[in-house]
Order: sequence, then C-alpha cells, then structure tokens
Amino acid sequence: MKILILGGTGMLGPWVVKALKNKHQLLLTDINEPPKKYQGDFLKLSVDDINGVINAAEGMDCIINLSVLRHDRKLAFDVSTKGNYSMMNAAKIHNIKRVINTGPHFQMLGQSYEEWDFNLNPEMPPQPGTRLYAISKFLGQEIAERYADYFGINLITLLYYNMRHHYDLTTPNEEKAVLHNDMVPFTTSWIDCGEAVRCAVEIDKSKLQSNSETFFVSPMPPHNKFNSSKTFDILGWRPKYSLENLWTKKIKKSNNHVEDSY
Repeated sequence: MKILILGGTGMLGPWVVKALKNKHQLLLTDINEPPKKYQGDFLKLSVDDINGVINAAEGMDCIINLSVLRHDRKLAFDVSTKGNYSMMNAAKIHNIKRVINTGPHFQMLGQSYEEWDFNLNPEMPPQPGTRLYAISKFLGQEIAERYADYFGINLITLLYYNMRHHYDLTTPNEEKAVLHNDMVPFTTSWIDCGEAVRCAVEIDKSKLQSNSETFFVSPMPPHNKFNSSKTFDILGWRPKYSLENLWTKKIKKSNNHVEDSY
C-alpha cells in the first residue's frame, strides 16, 4: 500500500514509520527534516498547504495525519483544523478511501468529562471544551467526518491519552521519570501507539460499522475509566506493554536504546 504520512517527524511519527515500513511504501512529510538515519522518501510540506497536500497525495492508497501544533492560536488552527481540510480534500480528489487521523482523547472528552470515573468511550457525544489544542483538533475532526460521510471515505480516528517510552518510562523530551510515580493506568508505550496506526491501516473495511469510526488507544485499566474494548475487539490491537508489566518489571538502565529509530 502507498501511504502519505503528514506530520511524520514529530513524537509519534518514528513509531508509525517503524510499524509500517516493512510492509508499505511510505512518503513522509513534515515542516522539519527527518533524522539522518531515516532512509525513506521525504517531502518538506506543511499540512495547511492545501495544494501541496493534494499534489503529495496523488497515487496514494492511504493518508495518515500525525500533525499537531498546540500552543500558537493561529498555527494551531492552521495545522489541526485547516490541515484536516487539506487531507480530506486530497482524499476526495484522488479517490483515496482510507484515512487515519490522530489526536488527543480530550478533543472528544474535554473538561465536562474530566471528573467522570467510569466507562468514558468513543461513542459518547463529543465535548472538547474550550482549550486551544482540544477545540482546534475537534473542529478538524468535524471536517474530516463530514467529508467521510458525504464522499464515502473510510476515516479512522485514533485518540491517545498518555504515551511513554516502554524501557525506562522517560517523558518524550527525555526528562527522567520517577519509577512507579510517573504513570497512570492508561499509559501507552510509543511502540504500541505506532502499532495502533498499523492496525487502522490494515483493518478490513467490512469490520467497520460506518465510514467514520473513532477508537481510544490505551490499555484497559482495571477500573475501566477509559473503555478501549472497541479498539481491542474491532481493530484487533493488543498493547504489548501495559500497567501490570511496566509496574512489576525490573528496569535496566541503558544509554544504548535504538528502538525509537526510523
């Protein structure tokens, strides 16, 4: 399958590339250059460049959107909202029927849901609240869903919550975490995050109930605050790293980890 990846040099991008590179032909795009160790095709492109995204999508079978910009008001909307318009417009023009979108859980479950402690699930009415990151991603999702419904595009949205490295539980900026004090039960390893995208790319359309389906990507915590059963049952995703084995395993400190490489 030929796959266009938008925003592919961010935190999630390397793990998605690693999950897909041996099975699919990838075109990685971003405003930042990829690491020198990346060996695949790359195009410097901003997701809000509508014509650029349309041109990059020609001949593709699937588009994956990993782009994100959280803090700047204008750029956040350009990337998260307008970027989804670029992606879906490209899918419509080139008759691309599989699109994978990604975002944070709170673009659907915002402030009004934060105090809930049971069965938050992807079928609930979305309430993103007013935070810039959440509302800009939510508006982009609304655009994507309308395109999916009207033009028959198969849209799969993956919503993530808390991601960490599996080997030493450091945060994404490599700040050392305090063992056993830094986690929540719905922590997801970056490896498992990338595997969720692979599952979404490769799932048989017949297993999906509609053109637009949303999935939570997190292990199943015992108290079931975030219910990921739909992801387990339909996508067939099973996290390799979960609360139990992260909490009980012995951590080996090493400076030689290369598993986050392209």
